[in-house]
Amino acid sequence: MRNLPNETRSKTLDRTPHRKCILTGESLPQDQLVRLAMSPDGQIAPDVRAKAPGRGAWIAVDRTELEAALSKGQLKGALSRAFKTGQLDIPANLADQLEKALERATLDRLGLEARGGTLLTGSEKIETAARRDELTMLLHASDAGQDGSSKLDQAWRVGSDREGEDFRGMTLPVDRQGLSVALGRQNVVHIGITHKRAADRISHMLARWVRFIGSDAKQGDAEKKVA
Repeated sequence: MRNLPNETRSKTLDRTPHRKCILTGESLPQDQLVRLAMSPDGQIAPDVRAKAPGRGAWIAVDRTELEAALSKGQLKGALSRAFKTGQLDIPANLADQLEKALERATLDRLGLEARGGTLLTGSEKIETAARRDELTMLLHASDAGQDGSSKLDQAWRVGSDREGEDFRGMTLPVDRQGLSVALGRQNVVHIGITHKRAADRISHMLARWVRFIGSDAKQGDAEKKVA
């Protein structure tokens, strides 16, 4: 099947798939964009896991930019060119759908990691792991107390020999209730990730979510970079 122009693969040595944003024309690694899919009847819907059959179109804009493109007709024009048809049904609440889909994908990923035993909950366990330099990622619920978050941030700095640096965990755009439901545990306020690959998987999902909503969760290092 012939690829759409915005779905051409890059020819870089690492063979990382690149996609072109239909709105900005920018070519980026696939994991930095979000796919929109079209159903047989022309319905446009988010496909954040990029698994829906058929053609797709990719975007790399935030919520504000997407809403502007939708209201000005730019999105319809770009999708019409990508799918080579004007018979499109773009829901007015597409931005809402996309935000919820990105949130769900991130929380589902956290739930999978919890069941796989790659993350810690409970301040004492996380603090111990942080001081032993066993954490690769640190996350806080949006309603976490400042004192509790600061204590764990400091333990992480001490354990990773980064005292004096502005190195801290990420405050997520979801509260403790949402995290507790996602992980199937009670009162999840803080999350510590102890496996590098798990942190990479979570970081991928989380980055797209906070980028789209323009969240302050972007503040903080969240993940320790390992050379």
